[in-house]
Amino acid sequence: MGNAAVASMTDPDRIWTEAALRLRGEIGEGPYSSYIAPSAVRVDGGGQLILVTPTAYARDWVRRNAQRRINELWLGLDGLNRRLEVRCRAEVGHLGSTAPGEAPGVGAAPAALSAAFHGTVQPVADGPRAVRAAGLQPRLTFDSFVAAPGNAFALSMARQAAAWAEGHFNPIFLCGPYGFGKTHLLNAIAWEAQRLRPQARVVYLTAERFLSTFQRALADRAMGGFKESLRSADMLLLDDVQFVGGKAATQDELLSTLTALMEHGARIILSADRAPMALTDIEPRLRSHLASGLTCAIEPGDRELKLAVARQRLQSLASLGVVSGEPEAAVLEQLVERTPGSMRELEGAVNTLAAAAGRRLASLGVDEARALLGMAQRGGPERRITVDEIQKAAAEHFSLRQADLLSERRTRALARPRQIAMYLCKQLTTRSYPDIGRRFGGRDHTTVLHGVRKIEELMPKDDQIARDVEALIRKLKG
Repeated sequence: MGNAAVASMTDPDRIWTEAALRLRGEIGEGPYSSYIAPSAVRVDGGGQLILVTPTAYARDWVRRNAQRRINELWLGLDGLNRRLEVRCRAEVGHLGSTAPGEAPGVGAAPAALSAAFHGTVQPVADGPRAVRAAGLQPRLTFDSFVAAPGNAFALSMARQAAAWAEGHFNPIFLCGPYGFGKTHLLNAIAWEAQRLRPQARVVYLTAERFLSTFQRALADRAMGGFKESLRSADMLLLDDVQFVGGKAATQDELLSTLTALMEHGARIILSADRAPMALTDIEPRLRSHLASGLTCAIEPGDRELKLAVARQRLQSLASLGVVSGEPEAAVLEQLVERTPGSMRELEGAVNTLAAAAGRRLASLGVDEARALLGMAQRGGPERRITVDEIQKAAAEHFSLRQADLLSERRTRALARPRQIAMYLCKQLTTRSYPDIGRRFGGRDHTTVLHGVRKIEELMPKDDQIARDVEALIRKLKG
């Protein structure tokens, strides 16, 4: 498309398609899939153009990180010199005009509430619009899922569910820490199940979507359409079930929905950050129902899995022309070591480095890669996290005093937080084992090495330790 043709564009749908495509190349696949792809351009009664995001969190992210650039792209394409406002779905109400491929459920009319569950996966031939309508991400398939011992059982059961295999396990419940593949597997199941049975009704939605649409149905007195939109499904995939905790009416409706689906032989696959019986905010009857089928735990990834995920992400970016060549092994190893959180955080770090390095990726040394990543993530020189900051954050997290971590006492209540703090010092700083030991009350370097290895050993097995480490990393990185 020539510049003159682009400048003359006035159709919001066409402009947004072009602007979003350009933005995708600038911010990377991860942020694009999470915040931009599910959003849609709407027009209010006064003619104001609004970019509608699925959640308030997404709205805030777009305002902080992308609104200025979106409007720059928009003004360069729009012949009428208009600007976009950014609002979340809850703020816009029932606006009449929609862009094709709009995120599911935005402003659904009360009389057609069942349309709020566009979570039905359309036939694959329908292309990108089906992806947006379904709320699924096109790259989250079985082919792009990296297998490892910690997720092998869950992956096997997911493939069986996607193949509509006959069995006695219903529902299937995937559980594990945030960012280690649960959503990926649910997306993969949905895509494959619909590919194998194009006429089946496969519904994917998050617990947040279930909650918000249920509340809207109550307010609009449209519960009939709500129930029908779910209970007619051949397969229901519900992500992040823990978010219905504390919502009594929503839990009652979810229990009724699951019961009805199972009575009609529909397949049910759910996910949460904990096993069903550990979801203490969910009432016992529903917990028991969730636990009645098969629970598949997904463990945090080890170093080898993270390296494999990073390599695969770089291959995907290379296929899009974002980068050229492969980085040195030492660069990739450092990237993994300095991103000890979830796989999503790791993919974000890979995206950031790829965007910053571009076609120079293959020639980067370790020091230059570290500097580029720090500059890109923080907008300036990389801020160094100190041992003192880690000790203070760990002490506060575990309701201890910093002096307790440095003391000679070896009670279990102190030993595990101390080992976690040592592990974080090794992951987030450049200090050596002897130096860390000196800063923990003059301990020997072998004590630090033992503590670090102990946490590495326990993280895949102990959900609580994995959550503690992840929470501290998020806090320390701001």
